[in-house]
Amino acid sequence: MPAPDFLDTNILLYAYDPSDRRKQLIAHELVRKALAGQMLVSTQVLSEYAAVLLHKMSPPAPPKHLKVILNALAPIRVILADGDMVRRAVEAHAEYGVRFYDGMIVAAAERGGCERIWSEDFNAGQKYFGIVVENPFRETR
Repeated sequence: MPAPDFLDTNILLYAYDPSDRRKQLIAHELVRKALAGQMLVSTQVLSEYAAVLLHKMSPPAPPKHLKVILNALAPIRVILADGDMVRRAVEAHAEYGVRFYDGMIVAAAERGGCERIWSEDFNAGQKYFGIVVENPFRETR
């Protein structure tokens, strides 16, 4: 079985947000693969996702609606944070200059045995501890 990929929060947000149909379709495909066991997320990703839907989306998602969404995402494997991941995030910050919470994404992806992080927020093509970042929304010319 190939190594799983890691989904950053922005992928889940684009899957929910219909304002950019192209990005939504791409995100839907990645989430479909995650639901099929090919990708994973972390507790941080789910927490950020819930916080954005509850507090930053316009209009905000009602908690009842968000619970339904989170239940639908429940089959996706989740990496739980612990002290070792926090230390590894600090190492990612020191080695690559990433913000701490981005380091937590890298540490979770590494813990999950991922070879790729799907994200719009990291530098596409950059490798962190051997894990490459890809931006699924980047248009090729």
